[in-house]
Amino acid sequence: MDSGQFLQLVEEVVQNLPDFFTSRIKNLSVMVMPVAPPELAQELGRHPWSILGVYQGIPYNRRGPFYGNVLPDTIVIFQQPIEARCRNEQEIRELVRRVTIHEIGHYFGLSDEELYRLEREK
Repeated sequence: MDSGQFLQLVEEVVQNLPDFFTSRIKNLSVMVMPVAPPELAQELGRHPWSILGVYQGIPYNRRGPFYGNVLPDTIVIFQQPIEARCRNEQEIRELVRRVTIHEIGHYFGLSDEELYRLEREK
C-alpha cells in the first residue's frame, strides 16, 4: 500500500470517531512514518519494528489551566511494522484502526493496561 493510501486509512479512523471524542481533541497532530526512528525505539527500549504507533505529548486529562502556547501533541502510526503483521488490506485496515484508537486513548490519558483491558472487554 502506498503511503498516501495508508495515511488516508489513519485519517478515516480519526474522522469517524464519535463526536464525544472529536469535540475534545485539541492541539493534536496525527501522522504516518515508515518505521520508528532508532532514537525513539531506544527511548522506548524496543525494536523499531515492534512499535506500531506512539503518542507523544501532554495527555488531555493532565492539562491544567495554564496549558497553552505549546507545540501540538503527536500521534505517529508506523506503516511498515503494521503491514508486516498483516496478510491483506482488510487486516491492515483493522490494525490501523486498532492502533490509531489505542494511541488516541493515550491522548485522553489512558494507560496501556487500561486500553488493553478495554480492548478485551469489547
